[in-house]
Amino acid sequence: MFENFFHKVGIILSDRALRKRILFIVLAIAIFRFASAIPVPGVNHAALAQFFGANAYLGLLSVFSGGGLNTISIVLLGVTPYITASIIMQLSTVLFPNLKEMYQEEGEVGRARFIAISRYITVPIAILQAVAFLSLLQREGILLPLSHLQLVTDVLVVAAGSIFLMWIGELITEFGIGNGVSLIIFAGIVARIPSGIAQSLFTASSANIPAYIGFVALAIAVVYAVVVVADAERSIPIAYARQVRGGSAGAPTYLPIRLLQAGVIPIIFALSLLLLPQLLISGLSALHVSAAAGWLVGYQSFSNNTWFYSAAYFILVVMFTFFYTAITFEPHRIADNLQKSGAFVPGVRPGRETEGYIGKVVNRVTLPAALFLGIVAVIPFIIKALTGVSAILVGGTALLIAVQVLLDVIRKVDAQVSLREY
Repeated sequence: MFENFFHKVGIILSDRALRKRILFIVLAIAIFRFASAIPVPGVNHAALAQFFGANAYLGLLSVFSGGGLNTISIVLLGVTPYITASIIMQLSTVLFPNLKEMYQEEGEVGRARFIAISRYITVPIAILQAVAFLSLLQREGILLPLSHLQLVTDVLVVAAGSIFLMWIGELITEFGIGNGVSLIIFAGIVARIPSGIAQSLFTASSANIPAYIGFVALAIAVVYAVVVVADAERSIPIAYARQVRGGSAGAPTYLPIRLLQAGVIPIIFALSLLLLPQLLISGLSALHVSAAAGWLVGYQSFSNNTWFYSAAYFILVVMFTFFYTAITFEPHRIADNLQKSGAFVPGVRPGRETEGYIGKVVNRVTLPAALFLGIVAVIPFIIKALTGVSAILVGGTALLIAVQVLLDVIRKVDAQVSLREY
């Protein structure tokens, strides 16, 4: 095991192209961390700490900002606007067949156009979210009163910071390894670990020590379960019309169906959708819409109810798991490709019957995966409701995202190493 590990590390260090990709990721993340340390002027840090202590759910937004929200930095929005734009585009594929055709049937060119439209949508969303969030911070006394010119300047700076992170993420995807946006989120989560551990140690009392030990054990169990589920797959046997050659059958072939096709995307989409209403209502309040104050009170009462909030979170995670799997995995295309290559599922006729069979298998394996993902996502909320300890609230979701992203990167690095071996 260790010999294989050191062998792969040796390949990574000796291969110039692979080494450059990894160094590019390190450089890009260093630039991101530097930007997250540049604060917006006029922050009241005491009011900021009190605000986050009163509304722990806003800490979920900090997962996407990489810690930039905790210091109200110029990248305080993180990649949230880009994720919101991606959600809008993914949902639009259901309403507009042309977008679905562009995303699924036009190959790399169509996907590049799809991503380009997401970029354009990100700009107005970043501006609107910057207005909403800065207005919310100003109303809570976290930011000093701003003139109209100062507010416009801060909005442009914060929106530009979010667009800058989107650009860095796409550069990582192109010149690095893995999904750039996911790696930015992962880097922000890892950067918060030392301060989170220190805060837990300083604030922990002797009465809470058993609870924290239980949290550590639960975290280890969650990591193990996520690794097992992420690697699990359902294999569909595939046969070929000309499989028998020279009087002997060829090696058996299988179509692997991953249990968790969507990966970490449903968690990110669900969190973004839950956090979006508060930002929109805050923006309407900044525009002095009379009904916005009542809406804000109603949403805050909903978000402060742990059971209602976690139930909505669970439902959204399950829904997005099925939705994203349906978008990215097309049984019709798989069945068509099998038929064109002379392959078939034993006992199932090619064409529509194969498409229906593959669709049923995908739905069957996606259901337990979606339920598992939803349960793991809401476990920290349930623990907080039962024990009153909120330190694990953000940590559980961040842990889930970090493990999924890390597994994805490890797979892609291993694929690059295997490519160079053979």
